[in-house]
Amino acid sequence: VQLVESGGGLVQAGGSLTLSCVASGRSFSRDAMAWFRRAPGKDREFVAAINCNGALTYYADSVKGRFTISRNNTKNMMYLQMNSLEPEDTAGYYCAADPKLPFTTRSYSTYSAIGQYDYWGQGTQVAVSS
Repeated sequence: VQLVESGGGLVQAGGSLTLSCVASGRSFSRDAMAWFRRAPGKDREFVAAINCNGALTYYADSVKGRFTISRNNTKNMMYLQMNSLEPEDTAGYYCAADPKLPFTTRSYSTYSAIGQYDYWGQGTQVAVSS
């Protein structure tokens, strides 16, 4: 079981990037999935999450209205469209998956908890210049 992120890079403030996460080893169509990030010198923090069928999404306040999480279960992939990027978005971005979370669960605190997720990717770096 493996998660691999891609799409990071250097972008100017106000620009956009789309991150991708491809899952392999089994189908992730029943997993809740999420993006977290860790800025230099800071703890890993929640960015966005999506339930297994894509009907429910959750966002950290700091990215709401700028970032969009989505998934394609036929391709075993998840995406994070990031618009209006700010220097404060500079971080390593990590995708995560949880096979245990029922798709009917409606709880921001559950989806945003680092400890909820069993599988993690190695991360992709995003740098936003001012």
